[in-house]
Amino acid sequence: MESLDAVLAVIDDFVWGVPLMVLILVGGILLTVRLRGIQFRHLGRAFRYMVKNEDGAKGEVTSFGALCTALSATIGTGNIVGVATAIVAGGPGALFWMWLAALFGMATKYSEGLLAVKYRSVDEKTGHVLGGPFYYIERGMGKRLPKISWKWLAKIFAFFGMCVGLFGIGTFTQVNSISGAITGFFDPEKANTVSILGMDYSIATVVGSLVLAVLVGLVVIGGLKRIAKVSERVIPIMVVVYVGFSLVLIFANLDKVPAAFGVIFQSAFGLQAAAGGMLGAIIVAMQKGIARGIFSNEAGLGSAPIAAAAAQTREPVRQGLVSMTGTFLDTIVVCTMTGLAIVMTGAYQVPGLEGAAITTAAFQAGLPFLPASAVAFILMACLAVFGFTTILGWDYYGERCLEYFSNGSMKAVKVYRWLYIAAVFIGPYMTVAAVWTIADIFNACMAVPNMIALIALSGVVVAETRDYFKRLEAADGKESGMEPHLPGDDWSVPPIDPLTDRLGMPGPAADPAVDAQARSIG
Repeated sequence: MESLDAVLAVIDDFVWGVPLMVLILVGGILLTVRLRGIQFRHLGRAFRYMVKNEDGAKGEVTSFGALCTALSATIGTGNIVGVATAIVAGGPGALFWMWLAALFGMATKYSEGLLAVKYRSVDEKTGHVLGGPFYYIERGMGKRLPKISWKWLAKIFAFFGMCVGLFGIGTFTQVNSISGAITGFFDPEKANTVSILGMDYSIATVVGSLVLAVLVGLVVIGGLKRIAKVSERVIPIMVVVYVGFSLVLIFANLDKVPAAFGVIFQSAFGLQAAAGGMLGAIIVAMQKGIARGIFSNEAGLGSAPIAAAAAQTREPVRQGLVSMTGTFLDTIVVCTMTGLAIVMTGAYQVPGLEGAAITTAAFQAGLPFLPASAVAFILMACLAVFGFTTILGWDYYGERCLEYFSNGSMKAVKVYRWLYIAAVFIGPYMTVAAVWTIADIFNACMAVPNMIALIALSGVVVAETRDYFKRLEAADGKESGMEPHLPGDDWSVPPIDPLTDRLGMPGPAADPAVDAQARSIG
């Protein structure tokens, strides 16, 4: 197992080297500049749109439901365990690079959500929606660069999207972290064990993984609408509980906050490293911070737009604004709470701790007036719920990737669901290091084709954004009075075809008037 960890570490260092970090950061900076800092100028509007549904729009779930589905996948164990892992591996400075990547990543997430809605397919008969990077790669880049077929790049994204769901963020990392927290609370000394394949595991681990697999199975068999319904109810509550719990810790240790920020900034720029080791310290902090940041908020990864495509909206820009709030809530709010707790208490420096144990130790040290068992229970509950909703969200992502990859094979999707449930069951029996390294590798393989598409289609994003705010201004800022968005307005993008090629269903009869209008626009 140690040799496997070593091999995976080498691969991880290669795929998450300087080129990929530069691609993601430069991509976010480029989009921020071209969109004139839309994540700063229109953050308030984005939050208003987040809770206000659009009337008469097509899609499978509300914009808030789509955001909650995306948040269910992003706000997960990465916010509790991933932050701790990043700080241990890259120092407190990793948190700074997580913040920086998130701020620029909001423009990236905005662009992903916009393009997902613009190039999605909606079957008029069934109402089924399929969209995401695979469609804006195939259709968007295909229109911008017509001499090259980009379907191969879309297929690569879809393949790695399936793998991330089945072997990465979606299953192994979540279940491994959840089971670790459950075992740490109910059987910290591992007094009650059972032997499986020559290894001893706590009975709490075995029972926990079995119960989790059953619960996941009951929800994922119900599809997107059941996932969205569960997410809409659970996500707001769990974020409020965790952030509230974290704020109690921060206010209880308010005198330590300035010093914590000082340590974070010094570590980010290698000021704590010995002479000659500054550059290396900066690179490690960047690598771990950006990698774990993307693992947590998924900006640039290409996962969130798969959920955004299903939103009930007529306006790509509107959903783009809603999508970018997810990165703000995930990293700037939730990850910051965890990071400050760990740095203020110095829990990352305690030898022998890893994963959820670091965060638990931080909260126990920062809240000495509460019983240690109560603190451990609250964190275990938050981690379990975070991880559970992430598992649900990534099942949906993986299914949509497979649906595209297999040209709409519903049989393949059903098989995938059962494999997904099986992966949830076996997740606890893998090492923590291997699990997180595998997730990092698959994340990188998803991010590359998605970032290529976002940069190539940045002109489309800018044109859509300008058009939307021009129409909004003409309507005196009232959405209800805006001129409707039409496919192909001014930038010659063809109207979206029905999803007949993906589901094998006959599409509705074409409307000659609509076709003629679309041709005249294009």
